[in-house]
Amino acid sequence: MAIFTLLSWVLESGELSLSALEPSLLRTAESASVQRVAQQSEPQVRVQDAWKLVYEKLPDFPIENNYISKETGKVDPSNTLVGRLIRYHVFVKGRPPNYRFDWKLSLADYLGATPDYLVESVYPGKDVLRSNPMEQDRAAIQRLNRAQRDALVQALVDVFTENSGSGRTPAAGEKPQGRSNSPEIPQPQPGDAKLLLP
Repeated sequence: MAIFTLLSWVLESGELSLSALEPSLLRTAESASVQRVAQQSEPQVRVQDAWKLVYEKLPDFPIENNYISKETGKVDPSNTLVGRLIRYHVFVKGRPPNYRFDWKLSLADYLGATPDYLVESVYPGKDVLRSNPMEQDRAAIQRLNRAQRDALVQALVDVFTENSGSGRTPAAGEKPQGRSNSPEIPQPQPGDAKLLLP
C-alpha cells in the first residue's frame, strides 16, 4: 500500500519526469512542442475575415447581404450570411471553429433541431442592421440540402484549420493522414488484470 501512496504522490507532485515514465513519450512531447511553436508563428485566420475565405470555397452559396446598416444608411455588403453564422457560432455560442461536430450543432440551431433556439436579442447583426436578419438567415439555412450543408461545414472547418497549421480535418469515416502526435496507448487484453496480482 505504501508503494501506491508514494507513486501517487510522485505523479501528483510532478517530481517524476516524463522521460522517466516512458522514454518514447519524451520524443513525442518534444516534437509536439516544436509543432506548437511552428503553429504559433503561422498567421491565424481572423473570425471577421473568415467569411471571405468560405465564399471563395463556395462561390454559389447564398450571400444574404442586402441589409441596411444603421450607421451608414446603405446596404452593408460585408454583413453576410456566413459572417453572421461564424459570429453566432464563435461569439454567441462560444463553440470552437475547427470541429465539424460543433458546426453541425450550430446548423442544427438554425434548423430548429436543438433545444438551443436562436435568440433574436443576441443574434449577430441585430445591433448594426436596421432589421434583424435572424429569420431570413434561418430560412436560407433551411433551404439548403444536406450536401450543401455538409459542404458549408467542411469549408468552415477547412478555413479555420488550414490557417492554424493542422491542415484539413478528415470528414466522418475518413482516417487522418500522417502520424498522430499522441502516443499509441495499448488497449487492455484479456488476462491483463492478473498481472497486478502479487
